Amino acid sequence: MSCFIVVALLLATFAHALTTRQTITGLTTSQIDSYTPYTYYASTGYCTAAQTLTWDCGADCEANPDFIPVASGGNGDSVQYWYVGYDPSLSTVIVAHQGTNVAEILPLLTDLDLVLTNLDSSLFPGIPSDIEVHNGFMNAQASTATQVLTAVQTTMSKYGATKVTLVGHSLGAAISLLDSVYLPLHLPSGTSFQTITYGLPRVGNQAFANYVDANLHLTHINNKEDPIPILPGMSLGYVHPAGEVHIEDSGEWASCPGQDNPSTQCIVGDVPTIFQGDESDHTGPYNGIEMGC
Repeated sequence: MSCFIVVALLLATFAHALTTRQTITGLTTSQIDSYTPYTYYASTGYCTAAQTLTWDCGADCEANPDFIPVASGGNGDSVQYWYVGYDPSLSTVIVAHQGTNVAEILPLLTDLDLVLTNLDSSLFPGIPSDIEVHNGFMNAQASTATQVLTAVQTTMSKYGATKVTLVGHSLGAAISLLDSVYLPLHLPSGTSFQTITYGLPRVGNQAFANYVDANLHLTHINNKEDPIPILPGMSLGYVHPAGEVHIEDSGEWASCPGQDNPSTQCIVGDVPTIFQGDESDHTGPYNGIEMGC
């Protein structure tokens, strides 16, 4: 390879990296604060089904005092806790799923079930056949899918809601992202959706990420050197959708455009391998909020 070609390639790489960094913007304080109710909802996903159904779970529930629970389920082990209800102040149905509980072995085994597989056509009718997702996450979502759908339909009917917001942390974030693909296939076409996740691992392949970008409104928030969002690795065929917000060590929340943005201001560049990660960052804080009931 000639020196000219090498220099040209280096300049192109530098220009791409510079452009990537230039498009990253910091969120304002008001923008950061706007996520606070949803952060608490995601944290509440760790509470038991009995607690969320009565909305009696201490500080997490007290942070959203107007919330009206409709349904809940799961056992916190083989089936992650989940709950559905209505927030009148935000005018949205809330759907939340529990994240990984390191005290329970089955959720960990779910996280380690790394095989990419096609979605179940009975749950995801008409979904493109080239979409593949993490087998363990798919099974976790399938275990509660119809119950969650029924609860959302009941809540929408009861409160005249036309908006659904899905939240979750860690494994709960992955389940909520799959719910975000699943629910629009079964709910009225006029329904609007948004998905806000925390510490989201990669869920699917390139086709899945492209589908999410084209059809969903996703924000996935990563905290500092949390290693979970860089797993499973891209070498295994996994790709993050767009919508990343990365909390810097400085406290700035950086909006990182594109899929798996390589800038050091974003999670892929900041944590290139799990050895550069800090697992303690996984639970937060997210604007002062630690995940867990």
